[in-house]
Amino acid sequence: MDIRRADAGDAAAVVALRSVVYPYLVRGVEATRQELTGAEWVAEAGGRVVGWVAARGRTVSLLHVHPEHRGRGLGSALLDVALAHVEEPARAFATAPALDFARRHGFRPSRPVRYSALDLAAFPRVPSDFARLREVDPADLHRTYTEATADEPGDVPALPVPFERFVAWFWDNPDADREAGSVAYADGRPVAFSLVLRDGDRVWSDMTATLPAYRGRGLAYAVKRAALSRVRGRTAFTSNDEANKPMLAINTRLGYRAVAAQWSCVRAV
Repeated sequence: MDIRRADAGDAAAVVALRSVVYPYLVRGVEATRQELTGAEWVAEAGGRVVGWVAARGRTVSLLHVHPEHRGRGLGSALLDVALAHVEEPARAFATAPALDFARRHGFRPSRPVRYSALDLAAFPRVPSDFARLREVDPADLHRTYTEATADEPGDVPALPVPFERFVAWFWDNPDADREAGSVAYADGRPVAFSLVLRDGDRVWSDMTATLPAYRGRGLAYAVKRAALSRVRGRTAFTSNDEANKPMLAINTRLGYRAVAAQWSCVRAV
């Protein structure tokens, strides 16, 4: 097997691999190609991509190996490569079968993360005056995003997201649905939003948040319901830290059901 830096030509193979290992994640070929910034690696066997890992700030992101190629040390090799490029304390995510693997490599399971799915085929149409993402000034939404997500539950302090990176994630991301993304305004600024990524008939609720001063008014539920209504007829997926009880309650109210779980794992320095 060979481990090498990923390049743009690997995007389709990586998406195909991800659909086998993480069928509840939504990320299209073009969006994956755009993410290839140099801190990603693939493992090949017989000319076929069978493993993938990325280094994202403090996080070892989406380490996965095709089921037919596990038990040969490939996951360990990919992890070693990524750890050389992440900031400490390092974080990784592991499903239940991978927790022993994480512990053997110095990671301590810390926080459970729930993945949920929602069948949108019968989701009601919701008339809404909320702005669509395409109508919003990205600089305004970036300021709201920064403030609204500062207290998001997690076991590793979040790094600030520069404006350029924010734009790449939400405006220049080929998966971003600018028609579905919903933004609530008050006092002349965005105060709540729900962003949507889409790959074919599969939807990812990427982020829903409300400014602290405007919480407790039902805005998060309202903007997320409006966004989902704008992508009716598909399946929507999302993930939440199990400590984020308000967002989990909103998802339950919307009809989401749990489909998978992972654990955030932190490596002691």
